[in-house]
Amino acid sequence: MSFGGGPMFVGSAASPGNGLPFAGVPSEMQAGVDALLAEEPDHGPPNAVFSHAAADRAGERLTLRALIFAHWRLGVAALFVIVVVSVFNQAGPWLIQYGIDHGMLPHHHSVRVVILTGAAFIVAVLITAIAQRSQARVTGRLAARVMNDLRVRVFAHLQRLSLDFYTDEKAGVIMTRMTSDIENLQQLLQDGLAQLAVQALTMVVITAILFTLNVTLTLLTLALVVPLLTISSLWFRSASAAGYIRVRDGIAAVLGDLSESLHGVRTVAAYDRFERNIVHHRNVLGAYRDANNYTAKISALYGPGTAMLGYLSQGALLVIGGHMVLTHRLSIGALVAFFLYLNRFFAPIQLLVQQYNTFQQGQSSIVKLRGLFRTAPSTPEVPDAPVLPPVRGEIAFDHVDFSYTPDGAKVLHDVTLTIAPGESVAFVGRTGAGKSTMAKLITRFYDPTAGAVRIDGHDLREVSIASLRRQLGVVPQEPFLFAGSLRDNIAFARPEASDAEVWAAVEAVGLGEVLERMPDGLDTVVHERGQSLSSGERQLIALARAFHAQPRVLVLDEATSNLDLLSEARIEAALDVLLEARTAVLIAHRLSTAMKADRIVVIDDGRVAEAGSHEELVARGGRYAEMYATWASHLEVPA
Repeated sequence: MSFGGGPMFVGSAASPGNGLPFAGVPSEMQAGVDALLAEEPDHGPPNAVFSHAAADRAGERLTLRALIFAHWRLGVAALFVIVVVSVFNQAGPWLIQYGIDHGMLPHHHSVRVVILTGAAFIVAVLITAIAQRSQARVTGRLAARVMNDLRVRVFAHLQRLSLDFYTDEKAGVIMTRMTSDIENLQQLLQDGLAQLAVQALTMVVITAILFTLNVTLTLLTLALVVPLLTISSLWFRSASAAGYIRVRDGIAAVLGDLSESLHGVRTVAAYDRFERNIVHHRNVLGAYRDANNYTAKISALYGPGTAMLGYLSQGALLVIGGHMVLTHRLSIGALVAFFLYLNRFFAPIQLLVQQYNTFQQGQSSIVKLRGLFRTAPSTPEVPDAPVLPPVRGEIAFDHVDFSYTPDGAKVLHDVTLTIAPGESVAFVGRTGAGKSTMAKLITRFYDPTAGAVRIDGHDLREVSIASLRRQLGVVPQEPFLFAGSLRDNIAFARPEASDAEVWAAVEAVGLGEVLERMPDGLDTVVHERGQSLSSGERQLIALARAFHAQPRVLVLDEATSNLDLLSEARIEAALDVLLEARTAVLIAHRLSTAMKADRIVVIDDGRVAEAGSHEELVARGGRYAEMYATWASHLEVPA
């Protein structure tokens, strides 16, 4: 099999059949590609379980300890190798002291002791190196598993949240939770936390060794260093915690502004807003830069300050220790070992500063993720919610009030309306009257503020969301297409369906001619958000997706608004067949679409103003008659 039309390229079994142009794998590289594919791990079948009711309450108490304890075996292994590294890494100064005092002084001259001491030193270094390698491998595996679990938990929680969350929050900020925040935690778990533990344990081990060398010098060291170091560390902890929260907010704002600018690039280009956007983005970046400058400033104070404290302490102890050697209260080897350990005592302080920065960044990310987990869905599923049985399709609004915010203005006011099974009803009215809101309540994207919405007598808040949505077909006002093939997009609700079933939906909505123009038919790849297609083609695909789902209730929110007259005529012809025996709700701006419905409901200022057939409403001479007269006059249709 060849790709790209050239004999020097050959295909492989892994070549994607997705319609994307592929130049092929050079023949001289094929063996290497096959070897890499053979080494790819098999993760087995997916075992993800999702429930609308399974709110991640544990996520609200998210801590590093809980994340690590979930994989406690790897945590214990990491702790063991950390202890080995911390202990054997401190054998050197003690061996140097022993070699000096027992093998190098005139009254203790022994080549054998020196050789054995050197050999022991090499063994300690080898053990430390092996333990450090094991530490890197174990902590890397621990970080990978913890981050994998956390990403799945965060993604599942994002899937569970209601639409109002995505309306209120910027996409870039949400992306920050899944990317930058989790990457901070991965860096902390993979390297930072282990190094933090190594350095802290090193200080403990060195302190114990110093006491064995000379109690007086050790007590003086602790008296000179520990109080000042404790005070400065407490200040740094408080200041850096606040600073890194500012950093997390700053990067979220940067990514949010970037995401918005990229998604709106066509509008930016149309109105030549490039320069203004750059100025605005510089201001957003300025706030992020200021937050980073603040954390750098406090680190610059803490790091050199602790270093200066160490140097001054060593100078004082050198005078005291030298006097003790001269008065024969301390051996030269012990003094050398003491100062070697003392240098090692202060070196971890510098490393602790660096790792503590990583720790604080990870902690600030945990704070942000904890806040995300505390966000509960505004349309929660009740515990043990019963499954909605197959419905006939009766929809009832029972004295429904609704507002998008708790203290906001009401969008719907005491709406009472019943839609019979199999009936098609069109909601019409001016923009902002509440038509689309009623559709969102039917699909339970939102819950009413007061009253209830029922299907076949079942309050939508009291049945499982999955069983409700399986019986609904929705075509939103702005259809969304996913990156992938046209088949995947049309068969979105039932991906296991056959090509014949997909083609039936395609033909039903008049999409066949469009697919015939596509290079690979159903296998044609749709670019991100369907940007490679016209708005009318995206709408037709969304209609085919809804019809292919075989819903009992169909909700079309201005589904023909982006179609040309020919496509609209095809859709309206298909609606006569496809809406048969289904309850359908049509949100329509075009009265030609509304006139196809069995009944028309006029929504005005969040209330049902009037309802009836087209002929009844025109004869009544009310709000709908005015709308029809205006529409007919523009189209030169006789009223």
